[in-house]
Amino acid sequence: MGMLSLNCLMLKQERRQRQRFQARTKSPLLSDGPITDDHSQAGERSTCLGPHLPEDIWCLIHSLMPLRDSARSACVSGTFLRSWRCRPILTFNEETLGLKKKEGQKSDIAKAFASRVDCILKNHLGTCVKILEIVILDYYKVNACHLNSWLKSAIRPGIEEVTILLPAKQIPEYIFPCSIFLDGCGNSIRYLYLSYCTLRPTVEFDHLRILTKLHLFEVRITGDELGCLISSSFSLEELELRCCWELFCLKIPFWLERFSCLRVDECNKLQVIESTAPNLSTVELFGEPVQLMFGESSQVKNLMLEYSFEPNAVNYAITKLPSIAPHLETLILYSTCERVNTPIVADKFLHLKHLDIYIGDDDDEPVAFVYDYLSLVAFLDASPALESFTLSVDPDDMKHDSVLGDTSSIRQIPRHSHDRLKKVQVNGFFSAKSMFELICHIIETATSLESLMLDCIYGEEMGDGTARCSASKFGKCRRRSKRMVLEAHKALSVINRYIVGRIPSAVKLSVGKPCSRCHAIDVDLL
Repeated sequence: MGMLSLNCLMLKQERRQRQRFQARTKSPLLSDGPITDDHSQAGERSTCLGPHLPEDIWCLIHSLMPLRDSARSACVSGTFLRSWRCRPILTFNEETLGLKKKEGQKSDIAKAFASRVDCILKNHLGTCVKILEIVILDYYKVNACHLNSWLKSAIRPGIEEVTILLPAKQIPEYIFPCSIFLDGCGNSIRYLYLSYCTLRPTVEFDHLRILTKLHLFEVRITGDELGCLISSSFSLEELELRCCWELFCLKIPFWLERFSCLRVDECNKLQVIESTAPNLSTVELFGEPVQLMFGESSQVKNLMLEYSFEPNAVNYAITKLPSIAPHLETLILYSTCERVNTPIVADKFLHLKHLDIYIGDDDDEPVAFVYDYLSLVAFLDASPALESFTLSVDPDDMKHDSVLGDTSSIRQIPRHSHDRLKKVQVNGFFSAKSMFELICHIIETATSLESLMLDCIYGEEMGDGTARCSASKFGKCRRRSKRMVLEAHKALSVINRYIVGRIPSAVKLSVGKPCSRCHAIDVDLL
């Protein structure tokens, strides 16, 4: 709602009052006359026609207005100034401040940004702020003293959410002042997001007692300092750490009883994650391998694991995770490369219900290892409660022997009934012999199987018809190599020749075919 809309609202209300003056009964929300407010300059009095609304109503109206309009309206009358000072959400970025970047005007925008933030915070009491967000771009050149003054003005007792997004070049110059949270200013914060700064809390720090979510992105902080930051946050539920390169060891203490979700992304020096938090249930790890120590009473049920460069994530998962996270229910694995086949193990994932595996091939060695997909049966055998299995493979990177023209030497391995497996999906199904053997094994042993989806094109939405591009929001399929398109047609031939006839009547088979428009190619498979 802009200034024009607000004035129209007030004029319409005044007109309506006059028309119904005789029939109107008195109400605390209405007034017979104009609104008169004391104005600060030269003892003048400003007059606004309109209803006498309770202050909390004006505060609500201001909270719904764009930041610039709300701030400007504070210059109109004392009523608007008082309601502006109660605005609970302050978001400072180029959009909310009405700054549009044009070529050659970066310096002007930088000055305008600082000037407008200064002006807004000067006229705002700061005591009613619930949500603060400051987004500073690299060319603003905001110095530490200036930024600290903004934080001191806006972060007061009662604030609940703080987001400070700084430019990358701030590191390591800007040290976030932990003193901002003193005198009760941090005791109401529930959400804290900091980026590109240095954070050095001390042992005595205990000012984020009801913090529930903490997100740190490229923040310089050690494991001990992070422990000081969260050790007294007894309400902490979620911790996300991205590119925090001073972390070597992360410890979550047992007294954080509400802590349930941990995300660690590209903290490449991190070596150990130790948690004794009794209700930690979801863990997402991206980057270098780390040692996981969840304790004997681990309740981790959802785990996502992706190695950036190290191979054999699948092998690690089946050999180590049953003892580390025995209560897993959902496991998602991203393996850039598997250089060993999946081994048969004695330990079981007794509670695992959903398994997603992505296998790529980033192996730069001259003689690449050819992965045996049939060995994944070991994972199915180790998961007696498994209900859904998704395998994603990028066939453009894979080396394999095709099953086309030779099904006489199909391997069969000892069969264990997978009687709870109901849904199987393969994204990037291709003509590898071991892939075909895996699907045949699942068809024969999954007695409760309800649906089997084989998609010949990896990473593309299937759609309802043969023209897959109709399902894309861009109206066309992503560009694919000729090798991958050729492989997709070969895979479709394998499905039609060797798999369709093996499908039980109770199983619904869905096939993702190459796009008839974008993936058309003359293929001679014989």
